[in-house]
Amino acid sequence: MDFFNIDNILVHIPLGTGGYNLSYIEAIGTIAGLLCIWLASQEKIINYLFGLINVSLFAVIFFQIQLYASLILQIFFFAANIYGWYAWSRVNEQKQIELKIRWLNPKQMAIVAAVSIFAILIMTFNIDQIFGYMAKVVVLALQGIGFNIIIPDLQPDAFPFWDSVMTVLSIVAMILMTRKHIENWLIWVIIDVISVVIYYYQGVLAMSLQYIILTGIALNGARLWIKAAKPADNNQTENVN
Repeated sequence: MDFFNIDNILVHIPLGTGGYNLSYIEAIGTIAGLLCIWLASQEKIINYLFGLINVSLFAVIFFQIQLYASLILQIFFFAANIYGWYAWSRVNEQKQIELKIRWLNPKQMAIVAAVSIFAILIMTFNIDQIFGYMAKVVVLALQGIGFNIIIPDLQPDAFPFWDSVMTVLSIVAMILMTRKHIENWLIWVIIDVISVVIYYYQGVLAMSLQYIILTGIALNGARLWIKAAKPADNNQTENVN
């Protein structure tokens, strides 16, 4: 259908050299993504519906522009959104929401940091091979279900370290969000700031602007979740006393 074609342009944005053609699918996917993050900051479970719309549409976009590693990341996000929806909707015997907004404890924080650093280092030095293998797997899978495509000629990653940081931390942040850990917002802020700089440097000004907005939403999400966690922390202190 025309809607899913990235050449079906909604509006031409006069940004940068030559401007930027915003397609219908990218516009809807972007709006859904912004709503997802905003609603998550408000602790609204409906955020996962918009998250599913966002990753589905962006997976179609990445397929069309042959960014198969990014497509794989959207598949992970799709599964994470389904799990997050389930986890946030669970209730206990008193019909209360089972998951509460909270901080990681020091042991959990150390494990998350160690695993993240290790994964970033491994990916930094092997990013082209990893993405090349992932692209091959995706292409073979799509060929198996009837798509007439070939394995693309992938160029070396322009920013292997920063790309690895964004990829690994995006997975970590999404997992922490599904478990309502406050640290997810702090990690999203780091990812968004890096994205603003990278996309601006690459001349993709529309995406850079989008991540400036996402940075603001993530900062607000951190503020709201930290505030929401304080009563729970106080209650735990009172119970101990």
